[in-house]
Amino acid sequence: MFEVIQAQPHDAILQLMALYRQDPNPHKVDLGVGVYKDELGNTPIMQAVDRAQRILIEQELTKTYIGPAGAPQYNQLISQLILGQSLYQQLSNRLAVAQTPGGCGALRMAAEFLKSCSPDTTVWVSDPTWANHIPLLGGAGLKIQTYAYYDHASGGIQFDKMMSALDAAKTGDVVLLHGCCHNPSGADLNLEQWKAVTELVQRKGLLPFVDMAYQGLGDGLDEDAAGVRYLAEQVPELIIAASCSKNFGLYRERTGVLLILSANAEQSLNTASQLFGTIRSHYSMPPNHGAAIVEVILSNGDLRNLWQQELGQMRRRIGDLRVQFNQTLSQQGVEQDFSFIERQKGMFSFLGISAQQVHRLRDEYSIYMVDSSRVNVAGLSSQNLDYVCKAVINVLKTS
Repeated sequence: MFEVIQAQPHDAILQLMALYRQDPNPHKVDLGVGVYKDELGNTPIMQAVDRAQRILIEQELTKTYIGPAGAPQYNQLISQLILGQSLYQQLSNRLAVAQTPGGCGALRMAAEFLKSCSPDTTVWVSDPTWANHIPLLGGAGLKIQTYAYYDHASGGIQFDKMMSALDAAKTGDVVLLHGCCHNPSGADLNLEQWKAVTELVQRKGLLPFVDMAYQGLGDGLDEDAAGVRYLAEQVPELIIAASCSKNFGLYRERTGVLLILSANAEQSLNTASQLFGTIRSHYSMPPNHGAAIVEVILSNGDLRNLWQQELGQMRRRIGDLRVQFNQTLSQQGVEQDFSFIERQKGMFSFLGISAQQVHRLRDEYSIYMVDSSRVNVAGLSSQNLDYVCKAVINVLKTS
């Protein structure tokens, strides 16, 4: 049977990781892999996570299953973090919430849920969007359409074109939105634009679906959630997939959550039944360790404060790196305008250079990024910033 299997194309990010590891150049720089890095190039365990983990080890009494929905307190605390305390209380009887294996698990279970609601569901995703959105959603059998989003010329959003594209969507279509820190572009909707999108989805009868992978790494925990919260207050139905990988640094623990808002409490019970049945038929129950760590942090005042301080430091470091990156390029005489990097949010930006130039940066300078020129700004540091900027300028001048 297995002789009919054909090799799958290599994943670009995983291939980049392998090339980087094999590169003997002591000056090599990884700007491709989407993880937060500190000044030394490490992805450390946050102090709040380390302390919570120790508490968990001391207090944990069992390793029994936690059920398809996951841990109730984790689900409540992470929902409150996303929606805010008062809005969560307002909407709680309309919410079905499930702890998931990472944000990917949340996205896929949402896709499977949508497929069970309507086999012909179409999901509109931004152009560009995170590379794994399409296989996660399309792999469940959903149809994919794209809407205009990023303007490579300005480094901002083509908002009029975005709205025009979504105006062509049909009643019942799903619109996937990035809650904050758009991956891969770093270009975010402002609150007025969120309001306009909310009006459009209400008028057209569309279902908004928000991927919230970076809360706290843009402008702040509440600021980053402002658009999503406005949307949740206004619409009858909403899906939110969220991840704790970036803001808690729990990458390998695969910790996420899926929130589905229904029009009323009665529908929410049916939604929960369908959702948990879908989970049961796929991975049965989620892993517990990462969610238990988050639960300890969010329920402990001291640890929560420590976590917020650390998250704030990460956010400010990324913001400072954006400013330094643009200013260093400018000071070294770059002709191209990179000021958009300062205006964008989160870990990612496009440099706006060609795939050939990306390959030259890798082959001649051991600077690694994906062919689209998306860079992980958090991969920069005071140790490599000058080197990266000189390399970028040299490649631009000689291409």
